[in-house]
Amino acid sequence: MIEREIKSELLAAASEFPAVTLTGPRQSGKSTLCRSVFAHLPYANLEATDTRAYANNDPRGFLSQFPDGAIIDEIQRAPDITSYLQGIIDENPSHGRWILTGSQNLSLLQSVSQSLAGRTAVLHLLPLTFSEVMRFGKPPMSLDETLCAGGYPRIFEEQQSPEKWARAYVNTYIERDVRTMAQIRDFTVFGRFLELCAGRTAQLLNYSSLASDCGITQPTAKAWLNILETSFILFRLQPFHSNLRKRIIKMPKLHFYDTGLVCWLLGIRAPDQLRSHPLRGTILESWVVSEIVKHRTNVGHDRNISFYRDRDGVEADLVIETPGKLKLVEVKAGQTATSKIFDGPKRVKRLLSNPTNKTEINIVYGGDALQERTESTLLPWNQVHTRDWTS
Repeated sequence: MIEREIKSELLAAASEFPAVTLTGPRQSGKSTLCRSVFAHLPYANLEATDTRAYANNDPRGFLSQFPDGAIIDEIQRAPDITSYLQGIIDENPSHGRWILTGSQNLSLLQSVSQSLAGRTAVLHLLPLTFSEVMRFGKPPMSLDETLCAGGYPRIFEEQQSPEKWARAYVNTYIERDVRTMAQIRDFTVFGRFLELCAGRTAQLLNYSSLASDCGITQPTAKAWLNILETSFILFRLQPFHSNLRKRIIKMPKLHFYDTGLVCWLLGIRAPDQLRSHPLRGTILESWVVSEIVKHRTNVGHDRNISFYRDRDGVEADLVIETPGKLKLVEVKAGQTATSKIFDGPKRVKRLLSNPTNKTEINIVYGGDALQERTESTLLPWNQVHTRDWTS
């Protein structure tokens, strides 16, 4: 097992709170991480039918097995457990005794917020960052290999085929979670919806168009997007808000956390196929945005990011707000950098800059030469992880 970047944040949370709740998509490595970091605690997995039945039918008896605390995996399978944990924690508020994990963010956080408010820290473990992928024995080497492989640990731990892994993931975990969270009778329609979302990654989200193309209503499309967001499959990046008079686009952008899953959903089965694919640029954009989101999440910074686009076509793929500074990120798939690729971000910089905010431009591209220019940085795709995106 490799060391995960979130480990320091996880240990810090355990030193400050009686409980730590770790959420994230299935197969992102939550159980492996917690059992490694908190090896001194006993472990219970509520995915096991008998364990889940015990926890649901006799929560007091179940928790009494663990007088010194425990790791409880997939806690959303027994939602009433958190109510009983509240009393136990109040009696003994020692830090780091209870480690809770779960994959269904909405149902889990509702339960936690109702019962364990102020008693638990909540962290998110997303798929591997590129720097984590590089810690494995045989990491992908090229850009297209990296995009196709994605970032789920088992692919690299067991040297699995990304294609076979993605097929199994969609057919088991996503389908099962969807059926658990929503009454969807025909999963074929939902599968089509998932594919249409993949085709819109890094694009403005038009609910009407998406619903029409899938043959469903807008309320259904929004409900299904909520499910996918709740399951950490995708997220909606909101537009930059300010009091500028410029007419700013108000629609969010859709991004998947994992480009390997996007490639599979789009029928891309090999890096060679991706190389000439018309959506290669948007897939790379989602990869860069998700890399930065994962980096920030791993160190406890999961807000203050957006994108900028106005009705004149001026845009920046990512705007990161840090104290006293704005970081603009633009993504280009080409390997050759021309002066024109700086034009758009420079226009955004002029629009957003003010005396109290320094604005920094970063162009992430498909090449391999780093260029530190006077007003901007040209950053190779495989060096995104070398930058601090939090300050």
